[in-house]
Amino acid sequence: MKKEIEGKYKIPFSVLIEKKIAAEELLDDEVRLLTDAIIDDKIPLWQLSAFLMAVYFQGMSVQESAVWTEELMLSGDLVDIRGISWPKIDRCTTGGVGDKSSFVLSCIAASCGIAVPTLSDYDDGFVISDIEKISSIPGFSTKFDPKIFKTQLKKIGCCYCEQPETIAPVDLKLTQLRKETGTIPSSPLLASSMLCRKLSSGIEGLVVDVKWGNGSCIKDVEQAKQLGRMITRVARTLNRKCIALVTDANQPLGKTVGTALEIKEVIELLKGEGDLELQDLILRLGMEIVRLAGVAGSTLSAKQMIVKKLSSGEALEKFKELIAAQGGDVSYIDHPEKFPEARYVRKLSAQKRGYIHTVNAGMIARGVRILAEAEDGTFDYSVGVSDIMKVGMQIKQGEPLMMIHYNDEERLEKALEYFRDAYRLAPKRPAQTELVNERIA
Repeated sequence: MKKEIEGKYKIPFSVLIEKKIAAEELLDDEVRLLTDAIIDDKIPLWQLSAFLMAVYFQGMSVQESAVWTEELMLSGDLVDIRGISWPKIDRCTTGGVGDKSSFVLSCIAASCGIAVPTLSDYDDGFVISDIEKISSIPGFSTKFDPKIFKTQLKKIGCCYCEQPETIAPVDLKLTQLRKETGTIPSSPLLASSMLCRKLSSGIEGLVVDVKWGNGSCIKDVEQAKQLGRMITRVARTLNRKCIALVTDANQPLGKTVGTALEIKEVIELLKGEGDLELQDLILRLGMEIVRLAGVAGSTLSAKQMIVKKLSSGEALEKFKELIAAQGGDVSYIDHPEKFPEARYVRKLSAQKRGYIHTVNAGMIARGVRILAEAEDGTFDYSVGVSDIMKVGMQIKQGEPLMMIHYNDEERLEKALEYFRDAYRLAPKRPAQTELVNERIA
């Protein structure tokens, strides 16, 4: 190494960029120096962008990614929940359209004696975030307070708060830069980003739902498998238990996409009802959570435990406890008809008969976003789509592909461009696909 490369910040950042371009592995101290430089604002954005792009193309080793994750985690505050005796397990996802399983899983796990310290943000989702969904419940506060967070976690076993800027602040900065440089899908960068935030909340284990397809930021199944392997290996390097499931997100999950509409569907799912595919995903992920926590010893006992918590109403009661603890109006859970409804409902009619071959979840989510978000930044929780027809279903000309709930005609016209382009029909039935493509342990 060049003689001038010595002492803190005397290493030219170009050297680190060149090493990454050449697919060389950075030393632990070099990774730490880089993160220190980001914290201290000593590295120009154009050089940091070049480094991210080099990682995007050349990747990182598990060791590099583990050190990077730990440094990102240590760049901010850590939540100390060691005083809670329950197993501390969380679930995270790369984001999928219509996926409201995190709320159901948190309540199932908490009712099984597992602490689920969920810190989410507006990037946890695909176009529409979980924070926006749960904020549709009147009074519900997602504001994070460490003392209240720990007290609530100890009392009821689950919390659902927005990640504060003091948690992994370097990652927040990098995430914005990755959006601007097109490097979001990088497996090591995505793995480190997901893990540093989750590990900051004090968890002992993690179940990851790695989604791929048109409703996720990961478009290719092989890339999703690669990300799942990276996440589990990095987590184990940092002495955390981790399981990943690679799942298909090439169409919306469940029957609805929106905010209040999805919370209504959450209530159905917590009663053991609703969309069968989403029920299956919740069962599969829930079984992984309770086994990773050690509260179920076998696949059969894990399945029986999940089914019991749903059928007995314990999971639904836990959801009510969560809502009440964070200031929400629980009467909306008992009486979902209280949620505000859009003034108008219109069907999206099929232009011809045939079998549904593709449903572009990303387009549907963007259309819903147009319906919901006004130019002044206000958000309409009542709008969205429901009764979504899925891949493989047969439909006649004029029958509804889905129902659109809206309040503004001008926004509807813009959203319709996305909704219409989301569906592709063909004369023959498409091949059946699997929801879960791989389990990585």
